Amino acid sequence: MNPAPKKTAAGLFFGGLLPVIAFTLIEEYYGIIPGLIAGMVFGLGEIIWELYRHKKVQKITWIGNGMLLGLGAISLISSEGIWFKLQPALMEGAFAIVLWGSLVVKKPLLVYLAEQQGQQFPDIIKSRMAGITFRVGVFFAIHAILATWAALEWSTTNWALLKGIGLTVSFILYLVIEAVLLRRIVLKQRSE
Repeated sequence: MNPAPKKTAAGLFFGGLLPVIAFTLIEEYYGIIPGLIAGMVFGLGEIIWELYRHKKVQKITWIGNGMLLGLGAISLISSEGIWFKLQPALMEGAFAIVLWGSLVVKKPLLVYLAEQQGQQFPDIIKSRMAGITFRVGVFFAIHAILATWAALEWSTTNWALLKGIGLTVSFILYLVIEAVLLRRIVLKQRSE
């Protein structure tokens, strides 16, 4: 199997978790400023590690950790962790917009990404990808609203759980539902 999809999937799954864990643990015991510094150090560390390990840094790592560092700096200046905590909401909202934008230009992002990895969808599935792309955008938009609420109102620990476990588990469950529905449609069309 091509290692690039594995690396990308691992980056999406683990990317940004270490800074969140560091921020959460340090903030709880030592306060907001040390927590922000720890989160930012781990964000920078992820960039450096990826550069060292793979000789290049994926765009998603640059964007995610770049936002984390920028929002962390604003949080340091204002002495409020809210800006740091808004990073997941902003990333998810931006991803929803990119997904919907890809539909406007008639090139669903999910199809484009699969083709970049050398995958080809059968026509029956490819014809359904615009709908799936739209619904994945809705998923991320709803999650961005939830992540914003979590950043503003929830405890740091609960916010971190939503960022780490909550997003991952809910997205996997959502994808399983999409896969089951797509399978049913394909089987129904083949039997007709």
